[in-house]
Amino acid sequence: MELDPIILASLELAKGQPPISSLTVEQVREGMAQRVEMVRAFAPADIDIVDVVIPGPGGALPIRLYRPPGTLVTAGLPVIVFLHGGGWALGSIETHDNVCRFLAQEGPLLVASVDYRLAPESKSPAQQQDAMAALKWAAAEISQHGGDPHRLIVGGDSAGGNLAALAALEARKTGPKLAGQLLVYPVTDFPADGHASYAENAEYGLNREAMEWFWGHWLQEGAAPDETTAPLRHPDLSGLPPALVITASHDVLRDEGKAYSARLAEAGALAAHDHVEGVNHGFFSMGGMIDTATRTLQRAARWAASLPAVG
Repeated sequence: MELDPIILASLELAKGQPPISSLTVEQVREGMAQRVEMVRAFAPADIDIVDVVIPGPGGALPIRLYRPPGTLVTAGLPVIVFLHGGGWALGSIETHDNVCRFLAQEGPLLVASVDYRLAPESKSPAQQQDAMAALKWAAAEISQHGGDPHRLIVGGDSAGGNLAALAALEARKTGPKLAGQLLVYPVTDFPADGHASYAENAEYGLNREAMEWFWGHWLQEGAAPDETTAPLRHPDLSGLPPALVITASHDVLRDEGKAYSARLAEAGALAAHDHVEGVNHGFFSMGGMIDTATRTLQRAARWAASLPAVG
């Protein structure tokens, strides 16, 4: 299936830009912030938002809460603790504001978006630690904000999907008990391991060079990917909460997402794998701009809202 025309147009506009590896982290962050501005106008405007700051392993940890308008604090909404994408080095609450607005509206859900520490200033495991701090805070405190701690879901896109998968693995051991995990084109493995989608989809935005750049900034010096950073390498995926894994046809991360969903299915944890045709990496942030993204956001939100309480 051909790429969506709007995505094709955006790729055409991006031609000739310097590769990520030739830029500073600050330049790449600024570029991401500029790109997401065009999608803000398409996001639902009528959403209740509250910013909170919780104690985190590295200091103050900002979290933004999204609720459908007029929701009572006694509503007991299902909760997604959302971890944004950006290769562990980019992104913020602001860059994924549109995604969280859609999820909150379409669930309905209470979305808790986490402004975790970024690499390379803070390398792994800082991001995993912040994700777990947010989950444990939500389990203890989210009922005060209209959420149901027994319907707690961890989710994220790309590197955020990686962190969500790792958090589900950690929560299996330490708690809190999760109702589900939403993994949107998650990073589950290192690109050197030969997934065919890296060659097939190298011309559609994200590529191997960029992913190696991101991994290089995230891992500690001298560290190699292992089960603490690449969830596909974890030897045991049993006992995990139900997962919705979303992959994109024209994405270099397609095959590792498919491989992880297959592993989850073998372990009995996969609720669904949605493979979306005609889109590339990042399409999940284009709700309201392209119909496929809007439908996928609706599907993800309604799946999360349908999960039963646990614990």
